[in-house]
Amino acid sequence: MNARSQTFDLRMEGRQVDEAVSSIFHTILFHRSLGKFMYTGEAMYSVGTIGYRDVDCDFIDFTYVCCMSPSLEETLRREIGNFSRQLRSNDSGGTGQISLEFFQRKKTRWPFQTDCIPWEVWTIRLELMTLTNEDDRLVCRERVSDMLTDKIFCITEIMNRHDYVPKIPNQAELDMVFDTKYPDVQPYLFQFKFSTAGPTATSVSSTMKKLIKETFSL
Repeated sequence: MNARSQTFDLRMEGRQVDEAVSSIFHTILFHRSLGKFMYTGEAMYSVGTIGYRDVDCDFIDFTYVCCMSPSLEETLRREIGNFSRQLRSNDSGGTGQISLEFFQRKKTRWPFQTDCIPWEVWTIRLELMTLTNEDDRLVCRERVSDMLTDKIFCITEIMNRHDYVPKIPNQAELDMVFDTKYPDVQPYLFQFKFSTAGPTATSVSSTMKKLIKETFSL
């Protein structure tokens, strides 16, 4: 199965990176999350509701919506922060990209590991710019806001298409499709990957590191 992919190109100041990437990835995850499943039988279930809140940016004239889940927010804050710090380091060259990848697990015959098959990938390619006066910063602030507005509309349009998403599994296979560790929301399985122009600047998310650790501990 070939994963669907979308790529956004953005150019901004370093201090705007965390908020810009967060606004896009939180919007995507808001559409790719469900309430917690409550099973009454192996294949009979009800789905809870998802809370949401508005987030006002400090360095961009922009407000976005995210799931009201402190633990999910912390995951994004940590992963995006790791990328942002590396991107703004002297070794990065001021360019890099970060991807949010949705995947599902597929069982394989013993003793082989479980396959992780991506079905949707969202990539943000970033180029940093350096501004020396406040007038230029104000223009950049407005320009980035306009770019993000266009991206959010694009995301919403894509989410309204009848594209493939994994079907709802029975209770025994719930964690093959959804990330069940969050207490208040149930997103489809996802991971982050990022790279910058530095020679040792490729990384994967802690989620994938955990999967790798589980694989080699079998």
